[in-house]
Amino acid sequence: MQSPQRVIIAGAAGRDFHDFNTAFRDNDQVRVMAFTATQIPNIEGRRYPAELAGRFYPGGIPIYPEADLSQLIREHQIDQVIFSYSDVSHEYVMHLASQVLAAGADFRLLGPRRTMLKAGKPVVSIGAVRTGSGKSQTSRRVVRLLKELGYEKVVAVRHPMPYGNLAVQAVQRFASYEDMDRHDCTIEEREEYEPYVVMGAVIYAGVDYPAILKQVEEEAEIIVWDGGNNDLPFFQSDLHIVVADPHRPGHELRYHPGETNLRLADVVVINKVDTADHANVVAVQQNIRAVNPTAVIVKGASPIFVDDPASIRGRRVLVIEDGPTLTHGEMAYGAGVVAARYFDAAEIIDPRPYAVRSIAETYEKYPTTGPVLPAMGYGEKQMADLEETINRTPADLVLIATPIDLGRLIGIKPPSQRVRYELQEIGQPTLMELLRDKFGRP
Repeated sequence: MQSPQRVIIAGAAGRDFHDFNTAFRDNDQVRVMAFTATQIPNIEGRRYPAELAGRFYPGGIPIYPEADLSQLIREHQIDQVIFSYSDVSHEYVMHLASQVLAAGADFRLLGPRRTMLKAGKPVVSIGAVRTGSGKSQTSRRVVRLLKELGYEKVVAVRHPMPYGNLAVQAVQRFASYEDMDRHDCTIEEREEYEPYVVMGAVIYAGVDYPAILKQVEEEAEIIVWDGGNNDLPFFQSDLHIVVADPHRPGHELRYHPGETNLRLADVVVINKVDTADHANVVAVQQNIRAVNPTAVIVKGASPIFVDDPASIRGRRVLVIEDGPTLTHGEMAYGAGVVAARYFDAAEIIDPRPYAVRSIAETYEKYPTTGPVLPAMGYGEKQMADLEETINRTPADLVLIATPIDLGRLIGIKPPSQRVRYELQEIGQPTLMELLRDKFGRP
């Protein structure tokens, strides 16, 4: 009898666990010897727990830093490395493949057929070509529109963000602030869940998506998949909407798995057309047509809202932006900078000279980040570092352009304002027209 294939799954605490659960957990032809982890701080050094890993893994599965990958391949005589994370360039993927091949293992990507779960309810999925394209506000808009179409039980399911106790986080349901407190959510998790809670919607996330889907099917009339980074949906979709960003023209064809998302899309939303150069909008549209000529293209904007525009004028401001958008999304700025410029701030204060500990390390790791502060908060220590960095920066006003009220979680001493943004379609077709055509009721 042939020995099982010895496998490592290279991931970032998200798709890696889903790929294991769907393709390998009950597969007697495979033994997953380890996960490796990157992108997210402090997620290595854990174990994928035995209670989730199944009968072949009574001791669970160790999680190592990706820096140990070549050594692990040799030590464990690994046959295959499965690449299972998102929002990296095609060049990055092949550099890692070269490293794996040189160490003696095969390099493999799992396709949608192996990993997408079939739901018993209709599914609208929202993805993107890059982190920070506007996927979250598009997902929220789809939830609102489906409710307007008469669906009372619209339930969102978010791409995984399991940064704590994996066994406890297997299936998570968020419908209140108390739910987020109970699950000890990080800033990054709250940025995704809180906007749904504020609008009175329910959102699920976790680790074990077959178990999540089973629970969601009991509650939902229709499911909205809110993707993470530029990853592919975990559920088979009846309508796949993908968001593209003309502030980064060409990225839709150069990043994994964003290009796959683009090629799979039924609808592509070109977002931020109100703030991007027209030539960049045209370039993105031409790239869409080159690889997916049948996709419906929707133009969209993400208009900026603040509570007191006059108080920004003439002030020296510290801008706090969404963390993942600036880090592996590789943006130098976000909605906060747009708001500061639009409402005539005198100066955007560079926080980098005042950054402490893990925040300073973030700037070193992601040197493309501009003179803005990424809202990094993967755990209490990093949240404390973020708070100290904010309060050390000599600003008259703090502009908080994260999707949550950051002031509820950390102590911000200077006056602050939130920057809000929601998707708004420009012209036709609209998302409502497309959703009504697909899911409208007589």
